[in-house]
Amino acid sequence: MVAEDDQKQAHLVRVYLERDGHSVHVVSDGRSALERCRAYRPDLVVLDVMMPVVDGLDVCRILRSESDVPILLLTARATENDLLLGLDIGADDYITKPYSPRELAARVRALLRRSGRLPAGDTDVLTVGDLRVDTGKFEVRVGERVVNLTAKEFGILQVLAAEPGRVFTRAQIIDRAFGFDHFVEERTVDAHVMNLRRKVEADPSEPRYVQTVYGRGYRMGEPT
Repeated sequence: MVAEDDQKQAHLVRVYLERDGHSVHVVSDGRSALERCRAYRPDLVVLDVMMPVVDGLDVCRILRSESDVPILLLTARATENDLLLGLDIGADDYITKPYSPRELAARVRALLRRSGRLPAGDTDVLTVGDLRVDTGKFEVRVGERVVNLTAKEFGILQVLAAEPGRVFTRAQIIDRAFGFDHFVEERTVDAHVMNLRRKVEADPSEPRYVQTVYGRGYRMGEPT
């Protein structure tokens, strides 16, 4: 169940979760969230903090007193105290706005797996040459080396690795990797790609994986 009063965000979250094979119920206020959870007993709840009628934190507190359903909080409150409060009242995970819907979908998979509601092997591992992108664990490896990426770097890499050889324009990358970040400029993609290459490429000046297609955008190379 997705409880989100912003219709555009709720629709986008629904689309991405349904692409992952989930059946999704959407509500737009806290009271409806409680009623729907009690009636349908969902496997997981994606819960916006700032909602009308009943605040998302109150919904979280009530749900946790009634069940062990996994709860993922969506919050624009990014201070440490706000995030700790959410965890203290029973949330299993949180993600701060703005966020990538791909990241949200991966966190949903991870929560379902940890709660026993999804088989441990049901995950997406994208493999290109020696590069492995585990979308369930948010883990990237080049050979045996673990690569630490930011959420946006991970999002870009995931988009490209999902379809090796396909050229993505910067606008397409923004749409697929950044999701709700409506104000991201195309040159920002270039900055993230530069950082990404420093981390995954043996020689960033001669990239094997994250390749530029001049005048078009970027693609994932297909190393042999």
